Amino acid sequence: MERIRGLEEYVKNKEYREALGLPKEKTENYELLAQGEYNINYAFTHPVTGKKLLLRVNCGSQMHLEHQIEYEAHALRLMEGSGRTPKVLYVDGSKKILEHGVLVMEYLPGHAMDYHTELMLAAPCLADIHSVQIPESEEVLIHPQNPLKAILEECEEMFKVYLESPLGDEEKKIYIRELLDLGWKQEAETRLESGYQCCINTELNSTNFLINGEGKSNYLIDWEKPLFGNPAQDLGHFLAPTTTFWKTDVILTSEEIEKFIDAYIKAVGNRFKTDMIREHTHAFIPITCLRGITWCAMAWVQYQQPDKLIFNESTFKKLNAYLDMDFLKNIRGYLEP
Repeated sequence: MERIRGLEEYVKNKEYREALGLPKEKTENYELLAQGEYNINYAFTHPVTGKKLLLRVNCGSQMHLEHQIEYEAHALRLMEGSGRTPKVLYVDGSKKILEHGVLVMEYLPGHAMDYHTELMLAAPCLADIHSVQIPESEEVLIHPQNPLKAILEECEEMFKVYLESPLGDEEKKIYIRELLDLGWKQEAETRLESGYQCCINTELNSTNFLINGEGKSNYLIDWEKPLFGNPAQDLGHFLAPTTTFWKTDVILTSEEIEKFIDAYIKAVGNRFKTDMIREHTHAFIPITCLRGITWCAMAWVQYQQPDKLIFNESTFKKLNAYLDMDFLKNIRGYLEP
């Protein structure tokens, strides 16, 4: 816990311990579980209940939110009825004691999804999550009116970091610009019919799923970037090559993509209308690819900074793989008819 200045002291403070029903004196041990680009997660066992819990320390916001950890906690509370997400036990975004937001949630069992053998298990998981009815009074979740345009605007913002950096490769700057122009052309020619809206995760790589097997409970964790939007945006992100390739070497075939959409529609049943879900999913896939490429370009620049708080070696290697010209040329195939 030494890497987060003040965290050791934070878990000893009275408010934290009383809120979680922990003994006055700290006896529990916090072990590093995993770290992403914006959060560091620690696992610990509650000394009274014996239950395993997860402490999440937020170190940044992809969405540029001042109250990032509260936003994530809000989405998790909305999704609690799905039975597919962890339950929130404590949240503190005040940054009074610690300069980072803190979230404690239940620890869920499972392993990262294997695209080769467990792909279809994600279909009922996503169907259950998307079927949760969001109250009409909901005002916290961000709701882009034009989601394809919103993604492309985010892409432009991220690409700007790479474009303006003297460290960026000039040839790649030109090529990524061409890809973005193709994306804008596709967006201008696409009309997404308004329809069912729900809470979507928007970051559906294999390590965000906790799989326990057929007929068992399978979960979706890591809700740092949820939106209120079209469920097809989640499917498009989940099936896009920039997502599947992130932690693996997998790029799904057209047949696998269609079979997954079939399984998802079947899992939804009559809980909401899915007549346009396939068409919408295919509209989101290429634009999602651009989001993956431009995020990697931005992150590549950030990884050159010596004071970066979170440095993940496997992520750094993937950033270089995504910015390889052969990979970029492959993505172009998703953007051209």
